[in-house]
Amino acid sequence: MILSDADIARRLDAGDLVVEPIDEPELQIQPASIDVRLGEEFLEFKRTNIPCIHPDSEQEVESYVTETVVDEGDEFILHPGDFVLGTTKERVEIPADLLAHVEGRSSLGRLAVVVHATAGVVDPGYRGQITLELSNLGTAPVALTPGTRISQLIFTELKNSAERPYGSERGSKYQDQAGPQASRIGSDHEYGGEQM
Repeated sequence: MILSDADIARRLDAGDLVVEPIDEPELQIQPASIDVRLGEEFLEFKRTNIPCIHPDSEQEVESYVTETVVDEGDEFILHPGDFVLGTTKERVEIPADLLAHVEGRSSLGRLAVVVHATAGVVDPGYRGQITLELSNLGTAPVALTPGTRISQLIFTELKNSAERPYGSERGSKYQDQAGPQASRIGSDHEYGGEQM
């Protein structure tokens, strides 16, 4: 079951679902979603002298990104063909009986801006800000302003709560993240990381 605006408000009031800060609930809580805003931090991929990225070398992956901080009210220009990691301004805590889906807002989609490449699911038990995989599929640069609504979260209620929610017991590598996080795929079992 997908949560409606009334369901979302009820869960937020009860405190078992956390999305904060919500500065404008009348604007941010939509009929069946919550609009979340763009944060101020971005990770941009370097383009020069990079033969390729090796997923099994986490340190190498992080060396291919640079952090940019844009003050709220200023702009980040997303050029055609660019792929950058951004973050939500809001921090979330998803209870064990909900799954959140990250979706783009249609107004930005009509400008050819997408907010995720593949990471559109926020697992039950996740806590932290959400990393956005921002791309410009269009032919013109698009100005993105931190603090503006960038995407929406849609919540699906699970038939049963997750028995092993996202978190430290699973070795979940992005729990409690603040700001955009580069890939930590090198810590996955198939790349030599610990198996959970």
